[in-house]
Amino acid sequence: MSYRSLFTCLITVLIANSAYSQVLDIQGHRGARGLVPENTIPAFMRALEEGVTTLELDVVITKDRQVVVSHEPFMSPDICSKPNGQPVSEKEEFNIYQMTYEEVSKFDCGLRGNERFPEQEKMAATKPKLVDMIRAVEKHIAENNLPKVSYNIEIKSSPKGDDVSHPEYKEFADIVQAVLDKELSKDRYTIQCFDFRVLTYYHEKYPEVKLVALVENIKGVKGNLKELGFTPQVYSPYHALLTKKDIEFCHEQGMKVVPWTVNDRDRMEKLVNWGVDGIITDYPDRAKGLK
Repeated sequence: MSYRSLFTCLITVLIANSAYSQVLDIQGHRGARGLVPENTIPAFMRALEEGVTTLELDVVITKDRQVVVSHEPFMSPDICSKPNGQPVSEKEEFNIYQMTYEEVSKFDCGLRGNERFPEQEKMAATKPKLVDMIRAVEKHIAENNLPKVSYNIEIKSSPKGDDVSHPEYKEFADIVQAVLDKELSKDRYTIQCFDFRVLTYYHEKYPEVKLVALVENIKGVKGNLKELGFTPQVYSPYHALLTKKDIEFCHEQGMKVVPWTVNDRDRMEKLVNWGVDGIITDYPDRAKGLK
C-alpha cells in the first residue's frame, strides 16, 4: 500500500469515528417529569443538574397571547389544583386559550404530584411563561458556569384545536417564534410538532429554524416524509416504533433520530447501540453515562 493510500484510509477511519463519537443528546422530557413536576421551572433546573444537553418542553397560548409552558391546553385534572386549593375535577374545563396568564398563574400543578411518577417530588409549581422559563434557565447557566443547553419546543397544535384550544396554526407559530427571536439564537433551539401543518409553515416562512417531525403512527419513515413533503433535521418517533433499519435510513437522508419517551435503561442502551442521536426521557438521571 502506498503512503497516499494509507493516509486516505486513516482519514476515512478518523472521519467515521468522529461521526460516532459525537455527544449523545440527552433531552429532559418536560424538564425532568419523573423527578419534578412537569414543565415547571424547578423541573428544568433539575434537568440541568442531571446534565441534560437539551430541555424538551411544550407550549400553549393564553387568551392574552402569552406563550405558556404546558403539555395540555387546559388545566389537567390529574395534576392541577384551582386557586382555592381544590383539585381540578374531570367535569371542569379550564381552557387555557380562554384564560389570561394572570388566571393561569393562580393554578398549582405540582403539590398533588403525579400518580404515574411515584418518584416525583411534590412541590408548589405553576405553569411559567416561555420567556420566563428561558430567562431563568439562562441565568442559572451563567451564574453556575454551566454548558449551554438547547431547547426542543413542541407547539401543541392540532387541526381540531384551531380557534378552540389555540390560535389558528400559523398565528400560533408566529406568536411562539416572536418570543424565540428575542430570547435565543437559532442554533439554540428546535421546533417540534405532530401537526405537520406547523412544520410545513415553518419550513416555508422560517427556513433557518431546525425542525423535528414528531411521530406516533405506523406509516413508517418513508410514509411520514412523503406526507410532510420535505426532510426535517430530526425524526422523532415513539421509541417502540423505531427499528435499526429506520435509523440507518434516516441517517442516509441526513436526519438525526431522537426517539421519545425512553425511561428504561436497557432500552436506552439498545437504542444507542442501534445508532440514535439522542434520547428523550422523563428520567435524565437514568441516562447518565450513555455513549
